[in-house]
Amino acid sequence: MSGLRQERVIIDTDIGGDPDDATAISLALASPEMMIEGITTVYSDVHYHARRVARLLELAGSRPIPIYHGLNQTLLRNRNVSWTSDSDTQDDSGMGDLLDQGSQPPNAGHAVDFIVRSVTNHPGEITLVCIGPLTNIAAAIIMEPRVIRQVKQLIVMGGVTRLGSNGAELYPVEHNIKCDPEAASVVFSSGAPIVMVGLDVTCKVTVSRRETQRLIDSGKPVNAALADVIERWLQRIGEDRTPMHDPLAMALAIDRTLVTTRRMKVQVVYDHREGTGQTVAVADPHGTVEVALDVDADRFLDLLFNRLCDGGK
Repeated sequence: MSGLRQERVIIDTDIGGDPDDATAISLALASPEMMIEGITTVYSDVHYHARRVARLLELAGSRPIPIYHGLNQTLLRNRNVSWTSDSDTQDDSGMGDLLDQGSQPPNAGHAVDFIVRSVTNHPGEITLVCIGPLTNIAAAIIMEPRVIRQVKQLIVMGGVTRLGSNGAELYPVEHNIKCDPEAASVVFSSGAPIVMVGLDVTCKVTVSRRETQRLIDSGKPVNAALADVIERWLQRIGEDRTPMHDPLAMALAIDRTLVTTRRMKVQVVYDHREGTGQTVAVADPHGTVEVALDVDADRFLDLLFNRLCDGGK
């Protein structure tokens, strides 16, 4: 580790039944370039999410990493929330071995306070990797506007512009933004430095059962759990492949050259009518959002599986 400059990151997650949150966090744990300052949970049953994070850390043999509960409702409490918990997801969440409760209890205090404190105590050093709805991040910005200028960057898995080569194939609204579009609007209009990793690029990076076999063959307990999650998810959605949305966002904290970006201004539709949650992007040399429009999929997948299976070698 000597001489290696580490990226200080906070991961904000809504980890659940799909495999990409767990895979993204596992990528961070396996990457020596990353120092995880803490993991915060957001949206719906944040206690359930925290238990999943604790179990993942346990399976990975990780050092203790602070885990903080965040906001479980939307920013304005004006939208329905899809609730998940241990009791109603035992059979169909797809989490397999990750359903076991981890032994590490969550930290005292609130995720939003932790985010504000970390960013303002270490100006220009903290990257927020946002792989869930943006409620915690919006609340942090409202609570302490200095976060806007003192955060190093926000890497946001969310949104879709349909401006990339696969634009016609993409649904115009992405899940993380649709869950809390008001929060997303606060974040994207804040002026904070943002890298937006949307469906334009994440749908181009997919994994199949061939890759899950590589995880199993690695012999690592956490990888066996990830392979199980992916297999259950493929069965649930009835597909042969699934996108690695969140792991791509996480990978950009390691190597920004994996994607091609364009500087844009991004506005979020939040008027409760059809189209709510759309991210409307317009090229703007003075914009503060770097929107990913293309990705080197092969290089990303090499990075992902080399880290997971070979421990950063």
